[in-house]
This record gives sequence, C-alpha cells and structure tokens, in this order.
Amino acid sequence: MIRLLLADDHPVVREGLAGMLAGEPDLEVVGAAEDGEQAVAMAAGLRPDVVLMDLRMPGTDGVTATGRITRELPGVRVLILTTYDTDTDIVRAVEAGAAGYLLKDTPRADLAAAVRAAARGETVLAPPVAAKLVTRLRAPVRESLSPRETQVLGLVARGLTNADIGRELYIGEATVKTHLLRAFAKLGVDDRTAAVTVAMEAGLLPRPGE
Repeated sequence: MIRLLLADDHPVVREGLAGMLAGEPDLEVVGAAEDGEQAVAMAAGLRPDVVLMDLRMPGTDGVTATGRITRELPGVRVLILTTYDTDTDIVRAVEAGAAGYLLKDTPRADLAAAVRAAARGETVLAPPVAAKLVTRLRAPVRESLSPRETQVLGLVARGLTNADIGRELYIGEATVKTHLLRAFAKLGVDDRTAAVTVAMEAGLLPRPGE
C-alpha cells in the first residue's frame, strides 16, 4: 500500500484528489494539508511514501516545503501537482528535490501511475514539463553577466537583502537594484530566486557546497 499526503490550499482540490484516488486499491490517502508549513509537519508525523504538493500556497509555498521535506525526510518523495508550468517554477521545483512535476489536468490513471512511479524512486514529468525543462537546461545564457552583476547575484545567493548588498559593496541600494534588473534581463528571468538558479545552472555562480 502506497501512503499519500495531499497538500493544496483549496479544499475542493483536496477532496477531488482524494476522491479520484479512492478507487485505486494500492493507494491510501493518509492526510491532507492546506499549506506548505502544515505539509512539512504532517509529512514528519505521518511519514507518507509520496506527497502530492501544490506549488503556490499562502505562507510556505510548495517549493519551500518540498525542499524541507526532501532534506529532512529523505524517504518521502514529493510530486508537484499544479496548474503552473512556467520555466522558472519547473526549475525551482526540480532544484528543491521534487521527484516529479505534473499538471492538474493529468488524467486519473496517469496520476495514479505517476504516484506509483515516484514511490518506486523514479522521476515523473508531464510531457510538456519535460520538454520545457530540457529546452531550459540546453539554452545558453543569452549574454554574459558583468563582474559586478555576478558579484551582486553571489550575495543574493548568500541571502543578503538589497540594503545588505549595498553596504557590503559600498554602493547605493538603487544601484544594487539596477545591477539586478540587468542580470534578470540577461538571464531571462523576473525574480531573484530564478536569477540565482539559472546563474548556477550556467556555471556563473558556484552551487552550494562547491
């Protein structure tokens, strides 16, 4: 029996998923969380085999919760189940350790099969998600970052705020923002987390531990 934890901030979705999977003889829904923080706590208490995790929830989002679960509970597999399939969302989820990324229009049989595959230790990606991920990882960075942009992004990766970076580099906060916006444009992203992720993938920044 594969034990499942559902995590979604919409009660209708949680109930719908539980109903969809109820007819599968080898799947058992053991709990349902309404946000990422609750999902982490319930995963620690229930030790499910697989967590079906929504991506965007209030408070602790699905990516953050996924990262915590995969770090703290290595035996628990996390499958992202979302309506969002943007490149940035996919990369962040995979970087956080998700075992797969599915869309909410996935048919019941395919969803059940994906849960079983994840429980076996396999990686499961919806076809359009897999195509986007491959394209993203193969795409070269369109323009190299300047030394200062690289320096600023490196400090972002360390968790510094714009004000902190300004003090560290003896430049104004507005200048920090300008460097970040230029880096975003070069990397083809629109937020700090995505910029750091893409820069690391491209070898422009060292990955944690390197």
